[in-house]
Amino acid sequence: MNIAITGRSGRMGLAVAEAVGSHPGASIHGTHDTGEDLDSVLKGADVVIDFTIHSFTSHLIESALVNRTALVIGTTGHSDEERAAIDDASQNIPIVCAPNFSVGVNTLFWLTRRAARILGNDHFDIEVTEMHHRHKIDAPSGTARRLLEILNEETATSYEGDVSHGRVGITGERPPSQIGMHTLRGGDVVGDHTVMFAADGERVELTHKASSRMTFASGALQAALWLKNKGPGLYDMQDVLGLE
Repeated sequence: MNIAITGRSGRMGLAVAEAVGSHPGASIHGTHDTGEDLDSVLKGADVVIDFTIHSFTSHLIESALVNRTALVIGTTGHSDEERAAIDDASQNIPIVCAPNFSVGVNTLFWLTRRAARILGNDHFDIEVTEMHHRHKIDAPSGTARRLLEILNEETATSYEGDVSHGRVGITGERPPSQIGMHTLRGGDVVGDHTVMFAADGERVELTHKASSRMTFASGALQAALWLKNKGPGLYDMQDVLGLE
């Protein structure tokens, strides 16, 4: 497959280029960076892999629709309006959009859903922590946000009403339906995520730690190859891995 790569000079762009360059079933059709013409890069490409910034997504979608190019979107931090634009575009082109392309993290998503169904939040208090490098610009991470969405779905709670982003001062007793979300930033941490279920007398922790960006790049490439001959639609890595 002919693959275009955006954010050529970024950390993830470099990792994706390395993954594509070493795979026998893929080739780099073209690369794009800030200030360059996007249409000329996407023209003739089968799919474009994007790990840039959320504000670039609308421009990427416009060009992908014109050139009928499939999309793999690993960028996070999208607004509701930007998410809606992705959903609308998927009516015409195939898109894999995921907060994390690691096979391990997507296994964490799957395990979190099963654990939430078994343990619930009647007797177990649920907390989520994530840590990334000092340069990450959105918080909580897209991966943590997806973990929270899964927990909300399985425990009949809501992100707006039941998620507490850290605690400070005299907070009082923990509400039974509350889910704690704690974001750490520092150093060169690629990505750590933990979901904790704590009850009287026992605690269950599900943790994933990434030590290399190549795990995300390889997963994004797997998603790009999976899109071959796929029709329009909005997919995620759970679809790619057959975990739904």
